Amino acid sequence: MALLTLPMGWLINGSKSEKLNLPPSPPTLPIIGNLHQLGLLLHKSFHELSQKYGPFMLLHLGYVPTLVVSSSEMIREIKLNHEIAFGDRPVTTATKMLLHGCVDLAFTPYGEYWKQVRKISMMEFFSHKKVQSYKWVREEEIALTIEKISSASSVGATVDIRELMINLTNDIYCRCALGRKHGGPNGNLNFGVLAGKVMKMLVAFCFADLYPWLGWMDHLTGFIRRINKLSKELGDFFDQIMDEHLRQNKHNDPNYEKDYVDILLQVQMKNSIVNFTRDNIKALILDNFVAGTETTSTTIEWALAELLDNPGMMQKAQEEVRRVVGKKNKVDEEDIQRMDYLKAVVKESLRLHPSVALLPMQTSVATNLKGYHVPAKTKALVNIWSIHRDPEFWEKPEEFNPDRFIDSPLDFIGRDFKYIPFGSGKRTCPAVVFGITGVEVVLANLLYWFDWEMPKGEELDMGEGFGITVNKKIPLHLLPRSHFP
Repeated sequence: MALLTLPMGWLINGSKSEKLNLPPSPPTLPIIGNLHQLGLLLHKSFHELSQKYGPFMLLHLGYVPTLVVSSSEMIREIKLNHEIAFGDRPVTTATKMLLHGCVDLAFTPYGEYWKQVRKISMMEFFSHKKVQSYKWVREEEIALTIEKISSASSVGATVDIRELMINLTNDIYCRCALGRKHGGPNGNLNFGVLAGKVMKMLVAFCFADLYPWLGWMDHLTGFIRRINKLSKELGDFFDQIMDEHLRQNKHNDPNYEKDYVDILLQVQMKNSIVNFTRDNIKALILDNFVAGTETTSTTIEWALAELLDNPGMMQKAQEEVRRVVGKKNKVDEEDIQRMDYLKAVVKESLRLHPSVALLPMQTSVATNLKGYHVPAKTKALVNIWSIHRDPEFWEKPEEFNPDRFIDSPLDFIGRDFKYIPFGSGKRTCPAVVFGITGVEVVLANLLYWFDWEMPKGEELDMGEGFGITVNKKIPLHLLPRSHFP
């Protein structure tokens, strides 16, 4: 519920005598609104309600009116005709405190500051050219992970795919962004551990987010104390990283490959953005860490699970990877461009299991959408999970079928609005290239080097779990068999 926050504005906008034409809404109960109709997996609850009340409905989550958008037609209308109006993101207590007033990229309001930091992030860290320059980092970290799996295989031990993938993606991101692995400069702080705490706090219950006048309760429950403690731990970690970069003073070395921290420190020193402080740098690093790692590890786990659940597709994917790699005994990133089926597997996995199932938006001004009045500061959630299962566009939408993406024009940018795993429009996730490059090359290596089995006596559970991303409910533990003894 942590992302579900919205300043109350529905009932006080316009004149008191004006009858607003509001979207369809299920009946509500006093105080709780529609909360009693929701389960832990909000995207599924919203999907079920949309089957009865339509693809554009109004829910009351406690004291917070929230629009739920569940069709490609409605998101097309928003993005093509109302994108600026819906250009902001709702802010929660957790995001405001952890992201220093939301001076990051994901939650900062649409405007000049957002344009500046997005441009810097896209050009200096998430561009295709920059992502390719980090190829050597991915190769080194993937090789280390393959060694760990090989060691487990040699003794017949199982491996925790989720733990392996989280550590792998954390190390890749931290080396690219921070210039080191996710341990602290002195080995006393671990960014991976801190980021895990952030994920939990982002979905922790907060009274103020549903009932603004009950914010004082968050002090009694310990929520504010816990988030302040975490914010200080993150601040200490980032200060150590920045101090270390400044001590090294390599900015004038033409052979030095600048990481993300170097780039942001230069922005601060040159005053390229007004009032750009260390707090801005901390918020951007944390924001991009979530965008570039959590979604990547989740996607890899789901893709491997789906292949295990469909042995014929697993065989087809492995045959393609091993045929393309040939006798090189090494998966090169250039090889991925000739792995059409592998790419289709990744796309289909993100269709069924988008890492972020609900995309938050908020209006900056009042607007009229398909005849419905939408006041300023209105919160909306785009149900990507539901859009990806629309039977009008997807044949047998509940089935995992990578072939639907073979020779398909659909890409990750979301131009067609029925496939939007990373959102669409101006606020599309900036880490698309960074994330997908990592997913594809890691999955290719897992399929090339090993054959995979469930531990004896265990069955594959494909249930979803509650969290900031849509993880598997039960982490994937597998028995690896080295294909090249």
